[in-house]
Amino acid sequence: MLTAYTSDEIRAAERALMARLPEGTLMRRAATGLAVTCVKALPRVYGSRVVLLIGSGDNGGDALYAGARLARRGARVHAVLAGQKTHEGGLTELRRAGGRTLDLRETHAEGSAKGLRTDPALVDMIDEADLILDGLVGIGGTGPLREPYATLARMSAEAPGVVVAVDVPSGVDASTGEVEGDAVRAHLTVTFGAVKAGLLIDPGASHAGSLQAVDIGLGPYLPDPGVVALTDPDVADRLPRPDPESNKYRRGVVGIVAGSDRFTGAAVLAVGGAVRAGAGLVRFASAAEAVQQVRAKWPEAVTKIVTPEEGMSEVGRVQAWVVGPGMGTDDGALALARSVLDSDVPALVDADGLTLATRDRSLLRRSAPTLITPHTGELGRLLEVSPEEIEARRLHYARRAAEELGVTVLLKGSTTLVAEQGRPVRVNLTGTPWLATGGTGDVLAGIAGALLAAGLGCYDAGSCAAYVHGLAARAAAGGPEGGEAPIAALDVALELPGAIRALTAGI
Repeated sequence: MLTAYTSDEIRAAERALMARLPEGTLMRRAATGLAVTCVKALPRVYGSRVVLLIGSGDNGGDALYAGARLARRGARVHAVLAGQKTHEGGLTELRRAGGRTLDLRETHAEGSAKGLRTDPALVDMIDEADLILDGLVGIGGTGPLREPYATLARMSAEAPGVVVAVDVPSGVDASTGEVEGDAVRAHLTVTFGAVKAGLLIDPGASHAGSLQAVDIGLGPYLPDPGVVALTDPDVADRLPRPDPESNKYRRGVVGIVAGSDRFTGAAVLAVGGAVRAGAGLVRFASAAEAVQQVRAKWPEAVTKIVTPEEGMSEVGRVQAWVVGPGMGTDDGALALARSVLDSDVPALVDADGLTLATRDRSLLRRSAPTLITPHTGELGRLLEVSPEEIEARRLHYARRAAEELGVTVLLKGSTTLVAEQGRPVRVNLTGTPWLATGGTGDVLAGIAGALLAAGLGCYDAGSCAAYVHGLAARAAAGGPEGGEAPIAALDVALELPGAIRALTAGI
């Protein structure tokens, strides 16, 4: 399991370790790991052009020491000194190694964006760099970047060279992933001691690029994490597997209420997600047209046409419910949703079900476990917050929703989060941007419903469903290494058995 921490937790661990080591040991460990990673990022070191963007903090010191190591190997290293002060030890070592400096305090005392962008020496230096090392702001930085840092961040984003962030891209909140204003967009982030939570959660994650963690000995001093990410073995261990005595009922019966006479596709996709994820039995209940479509595509499902008046009484026994995708939001849909959510088995609420819950909050006040799977717009309506605010502070609002609503929250998006009160927030690291297409959320709901019916709790069911959903999407799109192509939601459902097979092959 990958663990991630806030900046305060990292700094406390650093203080505890530094008390046992000679002064400067941690910075030199970090600089050595940083230099090694930069060597690998360059096609060659000797003769390469390296620019260091140096702020006032320790990240600037790390970059200076790393730059000195590169200079001693023949790189042409220039340090742009942008802070009010500079780490003296690192600056001295860089100069001794042959590195050069451009002090913005002397050349641009006003630090104006226009002045920096028209300085030919600075512009040429950044544009011609093979590698730009971002050491402007450290893990304690919050809020928008000030000048000249903001302009330097924009200039680095426009440059053709490889951008490597020191510990965290400047402008990204290391604890939350929040970004206010300009921020460095790195191709690679070299993070020290432990992964920072903000490097895993968008919008910060999209600025971090690839992650390379450098061990500097913090492990024994770190607390229990507040943010984690499951890996292949974690998910494989949690996925239910049939034994010789299993039957369809022991493997889990999931009831799905989705679709309508008007919207049939969501029903087909949600049922497909459950069937292909390994549900023992799927009981599907909806309007006549949706039932007809599900019967045609998924004959494995047991179907029943239902009306708001009769509710779910004749559907049959289930071990978990999925309610919402494409079911509509009128009074009849509300009656069906209430019939489902009045039950005493775990339930997943998605899509139109969440719109109905916004209309009537009592739907989510259940004694049984409840998993909701909103996108930012749906969560925004539940919390009365704009989608833009949710997107900007995903971690904060996922936690707030879990606490206020008393449910497990799977917040969908570029980085999917699973939050449950009293437990670490789980970040899903699988998937592909091609998942941003209609119907993929319906497939995800079906997968998670199958896992709930098989006995997983909401926290594990949501986390594992998001993980295998992402793996299946990668497989459908062509995989992370091989030229991905567009996918449709049904492609994801069809790839689920192969994704699960690959995941559990080593068990």
